Amino acid sequence: MVARATASQFNSGKFDIVRVPYISSAEQIIETLAEAAKHSSVVCHTLVSPELRKALLDEAGRLNIVTVDIMGPMIQAIQGVSGLTPKLKPGLIHTLDQDYFKRVEAIEFAVKYDDGKNPWGLLKAELILLGISRTSKTPLSMYLAHKKVKVANVPLMPEVPPPEELFQVPPERVVGLIIEPYKLNEIRAERLKVMRLPPDASYANLSRISQEMEYAKEIFGRIGCPVIDVSNKAIEETANRILEILFKSGGK
Repeated sequence: MVARATASQFNSGKFDIVRVPYISSAEQIIETLAEAAKHSSVVCHTLVSPELRKALLDEAGRLNIVTVDIMGPMIQAIQGVSGLTPKLKPGLIHTLDQDYFKRVEAIEFAVKYDDGKNPWGLLKAELILLGISRTSKTPLSMYLAHKKVKVANVPLMPEVPPPEELFQVPPERVVGLIIEPYKLNEIRAERLKVMRLPPDASYANLSRISQEMEYAKEIFGRIGCPVIDVSNKAIEETANRILEILFKSGGK
């Protein structure tokens, strides 16, 4: 971007800007400068490795090529103001880019396989959350997706058999979610109000909730997966517990 902005100041249209990324050896520098020496060139660089910077300056001096250090003055200025020592490690920005794209990929995965959609995605998930309605499956999925975990979640209802794919996944990649029935009763009652439905609907009925919970525990037992009680827990607290389980099992 600096090179393009500079070239635009001359308005000649005669400049070719050639990017040479991922320089990691003196051999690459020698090869690149040999090509640059065939033309009238200015070499702008963002090398941070002291060894590579020296190799560039030595070879450019030998070939009489003008060089412009873009990163060096910035690093020195920030070091002087902050008092911190730079890592001087190449490629850190690319690592940050990879983290970003992994996070985006995980978020897209969580949306695609939310609430039991596309059960074949269960086999590709790094984590599957199971639970009856309103046990925080979706918020947990999205929170963990921001931690770069590919999460699918499946709602459990006595009237609907769980997908067969669920029983093909290693149990250590599945986490069951339970909640105290009276707490769930309050949550569902509020949900009914928002939806403008009668407060006595079976959805918030304690007997119905207990039935659903027993069914969910039966499924958890068949799978042999760990179970977390989300009653009175913040999403972050539950998510951290899930991450601990994943790390222990070697899932991440």
